[in-house]
Amino acid sequence: MKKIHLIAAARPNFMKIAPLFHELVERPGLTPVIVHTGQHYDLNMSDVFFKDFNLPDPHIHLGVGSGSHAQQTGNVMIAYEKILLKEKPDLVIVVGDVNSTVAATLAAVKLGITTAHLEAGLRSFDRTMPEEINRIVTDSIADYLWTPSPDGDQNLLNEGIHKEKITRVGNIMIDSLEMLRSTIENMDVPKKFNRKKGSYGLITLHRPSNVDNPETLEKLCKLLKMISLKLPLIFPVHPRTLARLLKTGNMSLLEGGGTITLTTPLGYTEFMNLVMGSRLLITDSGGVQEESTYLGIPCLTLRSNTERPVTVTQGTNRLCSPDTLSDMVGLALAGNFSRGTRPDLWDGRTAKRVADCIERLNL
Repeated sequence: MKKIHLIAAARPNFMKIAPLFHELVERPGLTPVIVHTGQHYDLNMSDVFFKDFNLPDPHIHLGVGSGSHAQQTGNVMIAYEKILLKEKPDLVIVVGDVNSTVAATLAAVKLGITTAHLEAGLRSFDRTMPEEINRIVTDSIADYLWTPSPDGDQNLLNEGIHKEKITRVGNIMIDSLEMLRSTIENMDVPKKFNRKKGSYGLITLHRPSNVDNPETLEKLCKLLKMISLKLPLIFPVHPRTLARLLKTGNMSLLEGGGTITLTTPLGYTEFMNLVMGSRLLITDSGGVQEESTYLGIPCLTLRSNTERPVTVTQGTNRLCSPDTLSDMVGLALAGNFSRGTRPDLWDGRTAKRVADCIERLNL
């Protein structure tokens, strides 16, 4: 039996490993082992995803918790190296771009253990983003690189990665969505917030460029309040964002009037039910750009760049700034927004293609 470690740390990671875990369980000779680093320790930010995706409790829990980038990366390396020496897995699979991704890769590669990066090749070309550093380092040292789209392949080739290491497998996040689609569609989460399908916008914000600067945050809050007078908004507030809103006093700009509904972070099925029922999305996260493109929902991404350019060139995503957000919302509400198309291999079968790759490896 080949032992395969699946590294999970933050909520997008859990969505990405779930379809692969269930696919590998069905493959004779392959034993998937879930390693939860504990980088996100808030229940709604992590553990609830195991329930949503019918995953077992993590087989291994490192319990790293919060800390600075250096602290998290170092603590994961230290804790995971001990596990690697004891468990000796045949393959370590990391996903996404969080600190645990690069830390687990470094620990495994230095011990000569085969590693693979699922969702490789994504680039924003903005090295002020910690995630970009994690992506570059992980891709430069991992043994196998599984990409979601053609731009990922080209980015890796441009960086001198040998083409034999690269396999385009598609977007694993779409597998997650399709896996739970019937459950998601049978919910009515908007009703919980006194909203009807198609009558609201949905917000997610957490990136430092948007929430760490008090002036930027204040400007965004005022903009969102103004937009909410045209289209009611539902805002699941990320813990990081909540802390900044409270510290700066900007929470008061969002409260009152009943046009913006604030809520705690939601589980995957609840959140995706809100996504499916939304008129448009305002976000700065990565995954939502992909899901909205797949579902054909207008997405306004409050960033100057994206590591998922296919969602802009082919999908329904548009980059914007606080200065252009209001106009972009107006275009979306007027129907002057591209419906986009689904990128190739975003079809709910990525986990199968990854499992096929693993079976061909000489582990």
